[in-house]
Amino acid sequence: MQTFLKFRYFLLFSLLFSCKDAAVSKTTPESISENETTTVQPTIEKTKRILFFGDSLTAGYGLESEEDAFPALIQQRLDSLQLDFTVVNAGLSGETTASGKNRLNWVLNQKVDYFILELGANDGLRGIPLEETRANLQAIIDMVLKKNPATVVVIAGMQIPPNMGTAYTKEFRKIFPDLAAQNNVELIPFLLANVAGIPDLNQADGIHPTTEAQKILADNVWEILKELVES
Repeated sequence: MQTFLKFRYFLLFSLLFSCKDAAVSKTTPESISENETTTVQPTIEKTKRILFFGDSLTAGYGLESEEDAFPALIQQRLDSLQLDFTVVNAGLSGETTASGKNRLNWVLNQKVDYFILELGANDGLRGIPLEETRANLQAIIDMVLKKNPATVVVIAGMQIPPNMGTAYTKEFRKIFPDLAAQNNVELIPFLLANVAGIPDLNQADGIHPTTEAQKILADNVWEILKELVES
């Protein structure tokens, strides 16, 4: 009797052990060798990024939504043409060229294919020395191209009212085409063309464009940008 019981226990143990081996064999790959490794291909980001780096004009100050600002309108135009671009609005109200330069490294942590530089208006309205404004804008361009020499830089030209005097206003206006020529980058001649000085197209402060005027700003930008993104 004891011998029979031992035989049953032995048979049960053998069956359990066999089932365990069978389960393991089903989940163990048969063709992987000890030296074989799995290579994970890096994800390549195909979408190109257009970054608008500016002040309240870019940020869309006073508008009901950032979607009404001209960078968002550029995104809509790109989408309608089925062009694979992502627009990033990095505008910050009150930004000067100095403060823009100080926050640029953080902004450049992301991939940037096209960099639209819209700064300087607040410098001019505050009467900041022209050479300081020029030097800061040049430093921003240098930082962008140092991060990625392939980045396409576009400078948005700016003009200011003659509050600071004729000489200051004239020299301020020259900063933008001068820098574009010196750095061989694209220039939007005047971002606020057909908007500045027109009461119906500006908010109560007389400086910031209305929602309707944002469409004109988008046209001014697109006039230069379209050839770059469609090529």
